[in-house]
Amino acid sequence: MKKEVVIWIGAGEIGLAIIRRIGTGKYILVADKNLEKAQSIAALLERVGFDAIALRTDLSSRNSILSVIDEALKYGEIKYLVNSAGVSPSQASIETILKVDLYGTAVLLEEVGKVIAPGGSGVTISSQSGHRMPALSPEIDELLATTPSEDLLNLEVLQKGNIKDTLHAYQMAKRCNVKRVMAEAVKWGERGARINSISPGIIITPLAMDELNGTRGEFYKNMFARCPAGRPGTADEIAHVAELVLSEKGAFITGSDFLVDGGATASYFYGQLKPNSNE
Repeated sequence: MKKEVVIWIGAGEIGLAIIRRIGTGKYILVADKNLEKAQSIAALLERVGFDAIALRTDLSSRNSILSVIDEALKYGEIKYLVNSAGVSPSQASIETILKVDLYGTAVLLEEVGKVIAPGGSGVTISSQSGHRMPALSPEIDELLATTPSEDLLNLEVLQKGNIKDTLHAYQMAKRCNVKRVMAEAVKWGERGARINSISPGIIITPLAMDELNGTRGEFYKNMFARCPAGRPGTADEIAHVAELVLSEKGAFITGSDFLVDGGATASYFYGQLKPNSNE
């Protein structure tokens, strides 16, 4: 019997918390670059009553993304997309960050948007980092939002001489994610579907631990210690927001980004975290 299908890219803690809220009664494709990790998570879901299978996928490859979509369509109509994949500034090079977090996300939103079922919805996990970068010009924002995905990495603003370091690459990727969601929401809407993004702050996950133990670890520890919430967040707190925007309760929400960072960005611009110079 065919069911509604959830495509989940990036088998991490935030995605798992989202899936446990929306996946009941649906068929869940758990796709990750690390197949063993995807298999372990799929088995965990199966043990607690969900229907799930594991696939290997490379978010930086259009062909790999298309393979996941083709597999998903064998089980039913694609009703939900949860994209929680990505690499962080401490984990990867500038080139990899742009290829995975920026280009890969753009391709994923584009390709799923071509087949998403009426009434379907999706969420992609972005980052607070995109909000702390200085404003870009309207022209650059439009290029990030609307440039054909295969041409994105050729944009002048993304060339090596214009990207300072891996943090800057990550910020540009996350800014692009938000702009891309806005543009794709128009296309998804033509199919009666919705797409949104969430920009978390410091959430305790293995990726966050890499950052906390990396070269900018003290910066991040200071950030959550001095933000209004006074602590890092949890995957479940992000999943609460995702559940809203993916469900019928969020039926009037599309093309939006939700900053969920315990007030860290507010403090960065107007409070104790305000830097003496640009980070």
